Amino acid sequence: MARLLKLLEPPAPAYRDRRFKGSQEEFDHRLATSTTIYVGNLSFYTTEEQIHELFSKTGPVKRIIMGLDKNKKTPCGFCFVVYYTRQATEDCVTFVSGTKLDDRRVRCDFDWGFQDDRQFGRGRSGGQVRDEYRTDFDAGRGGFGNIVKTELMTRQQELQQRMDEYAEGQDDMEAEYAADMDQDAGPQYVGGSDDDAA
Repeated sequence: MARLLKLLEPPAPAYRDRRFKGSQEEFDHRLATSTTIYVGNLSFYTTEEQIHELFSKTGPVKRIIMGLDKNKKTPCGFCFVVYYTRQATEDCVTFVSGTKLDDRRVRCDFDWGFQDDRQFGRGRSGGQVRDEYRTDFDAGRGGFGNIVKTELMTRQQELQQRMDEYAEGQDDMEAEYAADMDQDAGPQYVGGSDDDAA
């Protein structure tokens, strides 16, 4: 029975937000009393309405803040959900984390509280850092990671350049071949009969 109760307790968060300006004790206190959760691994196409429908099952939702690409201002796979009570927050982390939304397992974690500018991705290209380095294709999160996309575009441009150079080379070879054929054919007689040529 004690083991079952232990399983139902929300897990302690194992991360430390580097942008939190305060001591570790202050950070731990904020996490222990906050009514805000961080939701990760969302599809870029998941709507605020879908999030509200799922997350309101553990208690009334006060606010949802969608994570945005800082350059494009489009959803980038995370959000913050703010509840009215700590109990709803704990129930969410316990029961909603790991469930599927838009065919993706969402990850819920206690958060120290939302502040302006935290809704923007921290990656170089504007989205989340994890999407910069993803090497697998994930249709729900924009395809390949940004580094792989850049590499693929570079390769495609190099291939196109080689194909263009090859096509130019083929045109030059055809022109040379035609010129050689003209020289090998000897004088051409236009008009008249073969007897006139002799």
